Amino acid sequence: MEKKVLQAAVRSEISKASRSALRQGGKVPGVIYARNMQSISVAVAENDINPFVFTSDTHIIAVQLDNKEEYDCVLKDTQFDPVTDRVVHFDLQALVSGESIEMEVPVIIKGSAVGVKDGGALQQFFHRVAVECLPADIPEHIVLDVAGLKIGQSIHIRDISVPNVKFLQPGETVLVGVVPPRGAETTVADGEAPAEPEVIAKGKEKQPEE
Repeated sequence: MEKKVLQAAVRSEISKASRSALRQGGKVPGVIYARNMQSISVAVAENDINPFVFTSDTHIIAVQLDNKEEYDCVLKDTQFDPVTDRVVHFDLQALVSGESIEMEVPVIIKGSAVGVKDGGALQQFFHRVAVECLPADIPEHIVLDVAGLKIGQSIHIRDISVPNVKFLQPGETVLVGVVPPRGAETTVADGEAPAEPEVIAKGKEKQPEE
């Protein structure tokens, strides 16, 4: 997996007023945390954090702090302004060698389904999936080849396998499928109708913003 550097400054002020001042100055407040480690409040340039948020790949983020400390992290949570969709806060989890991590990985669709050529519509029910693995085994993304899907067929969690990676959603979870044209017979070819999308739980409980 590709590793990219992110420069960050340690924050000593964590008040609401200081966070607002950061945002007005083009900075985004965030926090770095890990088990058995005191969390570190940080700030980064908005233009520097955006490439890690708005991407179809997972990256290991080499965070370089202004106090000379460095941490390899993954992005675990992001908060957005409800009006502008700008990033207003982020959480980074520091990686610990030999310790597994739970996180979400992007899902990428490959190929053109034969069912679409026959009049069906391709529906992607999940754009990210929850996994557990060691830091060295974190996949950049999960590729689903849909070329062979006919109308009514779908790809489930149980249908995919990545070495050393455990998928945390139920095996019957439908990731992508080809649905019949509107008004057509809805019986699916493989005996199962695509399930409604489920909400993927975040890797940690929501903590107060710092």
